[in-house]
Amino acid sequence: MAASELYTKFARVWIPDPEEVWKSAELLKDYKPGDKVLLLHLEEGTDLEYRLDPKTKELPPLRNPDILVGENDLTALSYLHEPAVLHNLRVRFIDSKLIYTYCGIVLVAINPYEQLPIYGEDIINAYSGQNMGDMDPHIFAVAEEAYKQMARDERNQSIIVSGESGAGKTVSAKYAMRYFATVSGSASEANVEEKVLASNPIMESIGNAKTTRNDNSSRFGKYIEIGFDKRYRIIGANMRTYLLEKSRVVFQAEEERNYHIFYQLCASAKLPEFKMLRLGNADSFHYTKQGGSPMIEGVDDAKEMAHTRQACTLLGISESYQMGIFRILAGILHLGNVGFTSRDSDSCTIPPKHEPLIIFCDLMGVDYEEMCHWLCHRKLATATETYIKPISKLQAINARDALAKHIYAKLFNWIVDHVNQALHSAVKQHSFIGVLDIYGFETFEINSFEQFCINYANEKLQQQFNMHVFKLEQEEYMKEQIPWTLIDFYDNQPCINLIESKLGILDLLDEECKMPKGTDDTWAQKLYNTHLNKCALFEKPRMSNKAFIIKHFADKVEYQCEGFLEKNKDTVFEEQIKVLKSSKFKMLPELFQDDEKAISPTSATSSGRTPLTRVPVKPTKGRPGQMTKEHKKTVGHQFRNSLHLLMETLNATTPHYVRCIKPNDFKFPFTFDEKRAVQQLRACGVLETIRISAAGFPSRWTYQEFFSRYRVLMKQKDVLGDRKQTCKNVLEKLILDKDKYQFGKTKIFFRAGQVAYLEKLRADKLRAACIRIQKTIRGWLLRKKYLCMQRAAITVQRYVRGYQARCYAKFLRRTKAATTIQKYWRMYVVRRRYKIRRAATIVVQSYLRGYLARNRYRKILREHKAVIIQKRVRGWLARTHYKRTMQAIIYLQCCFRRMMAKRELKKLKIEARSVERYKKLHIGMENKIMQLQRKVDEQNKDYKCLMEKLTNLEGVYNSETEKLRNDVERLQLSEEEAKVATGRVLSLQEEIAKLRKDLEQTRSEKKSIEERADKYKQETEQLVSNLKEENTLLKQEKETLNHLIVEQAKEMTETMERKLVEETKQLELDLNDERLRYQNLLNEFSRLEERYDDLKEEMTLMLNVPKPGHKRTDSTHSSNESEYTFSSEFAETEDIAPRTEEPSEKKVPLDMSLFLKLQKRVTELEQEKQIMQDELDRKEEQVLRSKAKEEERPPIRGAELEYESLKRQELESENKKLKNELNELRKALSEKSAPEVTAPGAPAYRVLMEQLTSVSEELDVRKEEVLILRSQLVSQKEAIQPKDDKNTMTDSTILLEDVQKMKDKGEIAQAYIGLKETNRSSTMDYQELNEDGELWLVYEGLKQANRLLESQLQSQKRSHENEAEALRGEIQSLKEENNRQQQLLAQNLQLPPEARIEASLQHEITRLTNENLDLMEQLEKQDKTVRKLKKQLKVFAKKIGELEVGQMENISPGQIIDEPIRPVNIPRKEKDFQGMLEYKREDEQKLVKNLILELKPRGVAVNLIPGLPAYILFMCVRHADYLNDDQKVRSLLTSTINSIKKVLKKRGDDFETVSFWLSNTCRFLHCLKQYSGEEGFMKHNTSRQNEHCLTNFDLAEYRQVLSDLAIQIYQQLVRVLENILQPMIVSGMLEHETIQGVSGVKPTGLRKRTSSIADEGTYTLDSILRQLNSFHSVMCQHGMDPELIKQVVKQMFYIVGAITLNNLLLRKDMCSWSKGMQIRYNVSQLEEWLRDKNLMNSGAKETLEPLIQAAQLLQVKKKTDDDAEAICSMCNALTTAQIVKVLNLYTPVNEFEERVSVSFIRTIQMRLRDRKDSPQLLMDAKHIFPVTFPFNPSSLALETIQIPASLGLGFIARV
Repeated sequence: MAASELYTKFARVWIPDPEEVWKSAELLKDYKPGDKVLLLHLEEGTDLEYRLDPKTKELPPLRNPDILVGENDLTALSYLHEPAVLHNLRVRFIDSKLIYTYCGIVLVAINPYEQLPIYGEDIINAYSGQNMGDMDPHIFAVAEEAYKQMARDERNQSIIVSGESGAGKTVSAKYAMRYFATVSGSASEANVEEKVLASNPIMESIGNAKTTRNDNSSRFGKYIEIGFDKRYRIIGANMRTYLLEKSRVVFQAEEERNYHIFYQLCASAKLPEFKMLRLGNADSFHYTKQGGSPMIEGVDDAKEMAHTRQACTLLGISESYQMGIFRILAGILHLGNVGFTSRDSDSCTIPPKHEPLIIFCDLMGVDYEEMCHWLCHRKLATATETYIKPISKLQAINARDALAKHIYAKLFNWIVDHVNQALHSAVKQHSFIGVLDIYGFETFEINSFEQFCINYANEKLQQQFNMHVFKLEQEEYMKEQIPWTLIDFYDNQPCINLIESKLGILDLLDEECKMPKGTDDTWAQKLYNTHLNKCALFEKPRMSNKAFIIKHFADKVEYQCEGFLEKNKDTVFEEQIKVLKSSKFKMLPELFQDDEKAISPTSATSSGRTPLTRVPVKPTKGRPGQMTKEHKKTVGHQFRNSLHLLMETLNATTPHYVRCIKPNDFKFPFTFDEKRAVQQLRACGVLETIRISAAGFPSRWTYQEFFSRYRVLMKQKDVLGDRKQTCKNVLEKLILDKDKYQFGKTKIFFRAGQVAYLEKLRADKLRAACIRIQKTIRGWLLRKKYLCMQRAAITVQRYVRGYQARCYAKFLRRTKAATTIQKYWRMYVVRRRYKIRRAATIVVQSYLRGYLARNRYRKILREHKAVIIQKRVRGWLARTHYKRTMQAIIYLQCCFRRMMAKRELKKLKIEARSVERYKKLHIGMENKIMQLQRKVDEQNKDYKCLMEKLTNLEGVYNSETEKLRNDVERLQLSEEEAKVATGRVLSLQEEIAKLRKDLEQTRSEKKSIEERADKYKQETEQLVSNLKEENTLLKQEKETLNHLIVEQAKEMTETMERKLVEETKQLELDLNDERLRYQNLLNEFSRLEERYDDLKEEMTLMLNVPKPGHKRTDSTHSSNESEYTFSSEFAETEDIAPRTEEPSEKKVPLDMSLFLKLQKRVTELEQEKQIMQDELDRKEEQVLRSKAKEEERPPIRGAELEYESLKRQELESENKKLKNELNELRKALSEKSAPEVTAPGAPAYRVLMEQLTSVSEELDVRKEEVLILRSQLVSQKEAIQPKDDKNTMTDSTILLEDVQKMKDKGEIAQAYIGLKETNRSSTMDYQELNEDGELWLVYEGLKQANRLLESQLQSQKRSHENEAEALRGEIQSLKEENNRQQQLLAQNLQLPPEARIEASLQHEITRLTNENLDLMEQLEKQDKTVRKLKKQLKVFAKKIGELEVGQMENISPGQIIDEPIRPVNIPRKEKDFQGMLEYKREDEQKLVKNLILELKPRGVAVNLIPGLPAYILFMCVRHADYLNDDQKVRSLLTSTINSIKKVLKKRGDDFETVSFWLSNTCRFLHCLKQYSGEEGFMKHNTSRQNEHCLTNFDLAEYRQVLSDLAIQIYQQLVRVLENILQPMIVSGMLEHETIQGVSGVKPTGLRKRTSSIADEGTYTLDSILRQLNSFHSVMCQHGMDPELIKQVVKQMFYIVGAITLNNLLLRKDMCSWSKGMQIRYNVSQLEEWLRDKNLMNSGAKETLEPLIQAAQLLQVKKKTDDDAEAICSMCNALTTAQIVKVLNLYTPVNEFEERVSVSFIRTIQMRLRDRKDSPQLLMDAKHIFPVTFPFNPSSLALETIQIPASLGLGFIARV
């Protein structure tokens, strides 16, 4: 087809534009050959006449269809030209926010100037292992391709990153290295990948600087070789550097900075270790203030300095070397501040004692005078003499700057060397991947030697790039057997020859540098003479004789010759270098050691920049003359050599290209400048790649893809069985020009534009089909609408006629009703008027009669009240006189009685002092005392009664007095009112006369009042009606409010329910998170354990050298036993000594989360203990203070208090004495009986004598007590007096405090008896008692009473202390809880509602955790007690058995009666098995080997009972428990656990093996629970099963170990099924078309994706379902718990959903409407599988919810705000980043679909900005849900289990 046929009406083209570079337009009429003008319509709405070039008559380039815009690969575009490439990049960058695009083999990366979340570890995992075309373009895809090709082809790789400054080269290279470090890992434990990444901060600090184009511009090129071993793990790295910009050290342009390291030093100058450097602000140094921009926004130089130092430490650069580096850098800064003063035009000097120079010399360790001299002088050497010549100020400044640049370059080389040494590996390198981060093509207003070298390097790289692209095209054509035609492409060789050939620019430059008087001008003239008019690529500017122009591949560049020679020579005064070499600072001479050796291409060069390369491995040996000659190599020569070495390295590797584009010069995020982009695209070779591709057959389709896409263009008869022949036949009909396509072996190759033509035909065919479908559907819809309208019209007519009839009937009824209403209304009006008049008359009469009656009543009431007042007052006066008389009489009596009592008291005191009187009263004193005590008690009781009566009387008296006072007041008031009333009577009489007069007036006014009343009544009725209406409205409002209240109550209830559900879910999530953390720790522990085992095996293999005479035994069992040997409490009690035979090293599996909780709990308990201790101390202080206050108080009771205190002291001392005496007496009496026991010198006799002595002392004390009792009686007599009644009551109350403390009457009686005995003994004479022999009786009585009192006192004291302690603890805990709750409440009130709920839940979780820990502690204590009791029970049982055996042995043989033995038939009884298996200890390894290690699930285990190995192992454990053999139990369980681990380590990749042992481990765990004897696990047991419970051991700790093992097996099972499912998921869920024909295949570029057509070997959805069926059947066959199967299925579905969604988010071609339908259909098939397996309640469907919502998002409308609201409410399982990503990636497959507008995406972002979700883009496909093992008891009886012979367990016997 001719190209002119495509230029038809409505075709879109690109026309040049000075602003936008290219502008889109649309043809208004068809183009015909010969037309000179095209009529175009621009997108702005204007028309344009576009004139064609009359010479070339070249038509404007056509625009690609919208369906192809935004493609991942530019070569997939049908029209390949500059505007198409530019537009595609712009659409992807601006609209889709995609910064990476493929262009054939090149990755184009546009700098977004914004941090994007596309470089996380989840993205790295997503790209790992994927083909380069299967995912969206990314730097990780290029890195993965390089890594994969290195492993597959065993060929070294290179990634070439180029671009302008600020385009993102360094960042791209950094991410590529991070990818290698993450994916490959290191081959050693030295973490080489971390060192490789750590080299970046160092190199950035010393080689990067801020420029006007980039804040972190790399001012050097570098090539990093990352080395790999045979297993393709990182072992080391090596770095080569190129062309360091040394001139930046001494000069910076405006708004630029020096290298970062100088500003980092200045920012850290205040650190103590940097004080010796004497640094200051960056503005104080000449070398750092020239740019005027010392700060970078958002960068903290001090923090960056810390990162740099940390990276140096990681790379092995010691602190001393680091400080040496910083000294040299600080010295360079101080050197820049050295100033010169001119003496004359040819000489200069430095001021004396110049501080900057002094500091420089101190830091460098050189002599001040010598350095000062050679900075102002130079040495000239001739053949015969040597001259020292002063230099001018300008020359001195240049020499100073040259020295600073030279030192910095040497330091840069030294750091690079040390970095390479740190990254060097001793392991042999198998292969490497090189990452080249090099400058791009540069052109400025003034271009000098640096730009010349840069552009020369880019010419070499572009030539290599063109050759590689050309080679790939040729290989593709040859592979497909397509005739190869030579493609014309731009060859860089002429330009390269112009620069580097003989008599080229570099050669002439080196020659001019050797000339004694060579200058830049003479060199320019030589260039003109040699190349001008002879080489087409060399030109001379018109207006200059000191510049030249070179036509590079990207653009023409004009170079200024000034400075070329000086920069090429790179001269430094030798005398200054010698001064530095003589430095006392050891590190400084190291920098200049290379000057004495042959300089290879790796050494420092150029005043502008320094080309560097690999550190020389073998320096060449030669003569000294050769060294000197080599030393004089120019910068250009060295750079050419290093560039040749680089090109040799690149040619020996497979290159991968990354071209970085700078979208704008202002660093604005996601802003695209078309002019700058086109300029860079031309410079970096992207357009050249497009041109080469477009020159051949750029569009390539497989036959299957072509058939699937263009099936609509074929007729049924054209479709053959052979797809290839079908495609050939169709193409011959569709495209007549056979040169436009070629048929290869597997693909069809199209010329540019042919795919667009085919797309046009396909769109026309589909459009015609759509029109036909629309025509039919529209006719059907209109006919349906007409019939509907007809039926509606008939219905309307019927209803209208009915309405009219009903209206007429209504009119008749209303007329009749109106007549009736008028009749009744008139009657009503007349009756109402009559009733009003009658009612008014009655009212007037009633008011008048009432007034007269009230006046009469008031007069009678006043007279009655006056009589009552007189009666009350007279009575009160008589009672008052009587009371005064009685009080006087009582007072006289009291005074007389007091006088008599005093006299009696004096007599009693006199009698008490006389001994004779005492002896007379001695007899019967006790009875008198008791009688007096009783009298006192009775008097107290009487006194109490009297006081109560007196109190009551006082109350009655007070109330009566109050009443009388009130009556008197009322009488006074009534008297005043009576006076007033008499006055009022007179006034009333006058008023009556007036009223009579007024009556007549009233009658006259009556009529007017009646009229007003009528009017008022009417108004009232109107008001009532209005009020009724308002009432009705209020009722309605009330009903509405009630309705609203009910609705709000419902809403509040629902809200509370939702909150409760959310809180429950949150608690479940927290529990799952806690469980997940624990299981992750367990997983990490198992991984470290495996790593430890591997290392141990390696060490064993390395160190296992057998010694003569020593045979090593197998230590597997012992090591395994020690691994899981616990210091178990169930095997040993506290009274058993610890065993010394146990191994010293024990590995106890530690639950880290539980350990942390316990540690936290211990801390809390310690704090509580400290708080309680402080509280106790405070209480004690309060008690002491209260006691002190009581002691300070004046005595209230006198003798009674003294008696009580004396009594307590006596009792305490007596108790102590009696205890000691009783113990001594028992000890003496318990000795062996002997004749000397009762002798005077015997111990018993001495004890008795001591007792007698103490008793005599007791009697003396009792005498004093009697005196005190007497004083008490006297005081009690005094207390009986009425005056002291109140005090006596108080004293008696205090006296009874001790009695009231006793609990019951029995205690009070016992105490009374003891007290009576004590008092009785005190009244007796000691000698008489001793003579009568009653001393022991008295002693026994006292002892019993004291014992009783002591025991009661102690018990009460203990109980009181315990209760007080408990109450104090509760009070303290309640206070703390209250404070905690108040703090929590205060905090919650300050938080938002969501955070408030979260905080309360967190607090509740903490509280439950603490309670759980307390319960666990209590449970452990109970378990210890139970185990101890069990142990004691066993010991007692054993003793009883031994006693019974001993009794049987004691029976003599003679006691046995011999009886005749008769033959008896003994019937064989069937053996009753107990469900146990017996084995010998030496057969344990055999048991484990046959039952675990060598058991194969696919072989013998298939026909077994599910879980049979677990049952067998448990039955063996039961027998060991029955034998009470703890060592056997421990050994068997440990061997079992370790053997299962070995099996899983050996065959851990087999799903059946892992599933089998997961099922058996869980069954073993359930058996240990079911038969543990705990009530919680015995609910479902039979009585027989309860008999089989373990009796001797508690294996709870081993249950925990088995649970951890089951978790590890489950995680391994998940990893296995993930490895099996992962290759199927993307192909089956995304790429395969389950519904054929829904989605068409779009054109693809060179980066071919996996075909979506099901070829042989590709996975489909059926493959996934078959694999799921296989997994499910295997788990069911192994008898896995149903709940565990559900968890496995949930995990499988999560993996499927996560991987599918992650690939969907990273694949632009999958985000379309049709693909959403395919995904939803596939998900429905998975749900159907769940229904078939009865697994819908497993939670697996919920894990697919993000994928389902993503598929729905692809299919819903995406235009209006309502659509945005619907999307936000629908996609609640997707994060904001995922929703925006899907919308950005949405790509129409057909022309009928539309892209998502940018405004709609921004609307979505605005609506979702408040949503708090994870910023992570991808789902964590490696996430494993926490697993639980619900208890599942078995109904299988253990005694019925039979052991198959196939297991080889014949040595086991059933018991």
